[in-house]
Amino acid sequence: MEQKIHQGRNVKRFREMLSIKQESLAYDLGEDWNQKKISMLEQKDVIEENLLKQISAVLKIPVEAFKNFDEDQAVNVIANTFNNNDSAIGFVINNYNPIDKIIQLHEEKITLYERMLKEKDEMMARLEKLIGK
Repeated sequence: MEQKIHQGRNVKRFREMLSIKQESLAYDLGEDWNQKKISMLEQKDVIEENLLKQISAVLKIPVEAFKNFDEDQAVNVIANTFNNNDSAIGFVINNYNPIDKIIQLHEEKITLYERMLKEKDEMMARLEKLIGK
């Protein structure tokens, strides 16, 4: 049985994960958009390819994420990972080098910091544009 992906719900999930309000997304999508249109968009099962690409660019999330993410499958994988019949319960197996993990976390932190700085600059540009009107 093939599970149907609800693209609108996925847009909403990713938007909320990024702490972006519907009004902000509408502003970023252009003058034709408002909060109510975003709300209606998030209720659609399937979203047009062009629009998905626009949303992808604004949220900086690949189009494939909106098309393929299935929360039920993700929950299923997590639920099936913790099985009481596992014989390895109580054992922790580290298959990674702690130094590599620290380096990876540091690189992720730098990437996040750079993204936050870029978003701050974009927000300042939007505010200056609004003040200039």
